[in-house]
Amino acid sequence: MPINAVSAADSGTAASLAALAPSGEASEQRFLKLLVTQLNNQDPLNPMENAELTSQLAQMSTVSGIEKLNAALQSLVGQSGAGQVLQAAAMVGRTVLTPGADLVAGDAPAAFAVELPVSAQSTTVQIADAHGNVVRSIDLGALPAGTHAQSWDGRNDAGERVAAGTYRLQVGAANGTDSVPATSLVYAQVASVTQRAGSFGLDLASGRSVALADVRMIR
Repeated sequence: MPINAVSAADSGTAASLAALAPSGEASEQRFLKLLVTQLNNQDPLNPMENAELTSQLAQMSTVSGIEKLNAALQSLVGQSGAGQVLQAAAMVGRTVLTPGADLVAGDAPAAFAVELPVSAQSTTVQIADAHGNVVRSIDLGALPAGTHAQSWDGRNDAGERVAAGTYRLQVGAANGTDSVPATSLVYAQVASVTQRAGSFGLDLASGRSVALADVRMIR
C-alpha cells in the first residue's frame, strides 16, 4: 500500500517541532527525521492523508520563513542604527533650526522662524524678557502655511537696544476668531550626540536636547 501522508492523530507534530527543535538547518533536519519515522510506523489499516502531510510541511516552512525574516529584520535595524549614528555625528558643530522659544539678544540680529500648519490671516510675535515683560511686538500679518524666516534687531518697541541676554518668543496666529497653532523655531549649535531609548538626540549649545526628527534646517 503506498504511503500518502500523515495521520490526523499526528497533526500537532509540526507545532511540537517548532517548540522543541533548534533553529536553522538543525530544525529542518530534525523535522525530516521525525517525519520519516512517522511514515515508517504508520498504521497500514489507516493510511495517512495527503492533507495532513501538506499541513505539516507548510507549518515547517512557515517556522523556517519566520526565522529568516527575523534575521533579515535584525540586520536592517542594525544598519538603520548605524546610519543614524553617522547622520547625527555629522551635525556636531553645525547650526540647526528646531522648535524652541529662547532668543539671544546681542550685537547682531537674532534670527528665528515661525512655522504654520495652515495659512493664517494674522500672525504676531511677542518677545519677552526673563520676567515675562513684553519688550517687542512684531506684526507679521497674513502668512501662508509653512516655515517663515524672521529676525529681531534686538530693540524694544521704543527703538532702544535691550540688554544682552536670553529672551522668550511667543507666537500667535489666527483666522478671524479661530486660533491657528503656530510654532516658534530658533537656531542653536549642536554640541554633541546622545543615544537615548534606542534613538539619537542632539544636545545643543543652548542647553536644550532635541530629537533628529525636530530638525527643520541645518546650516
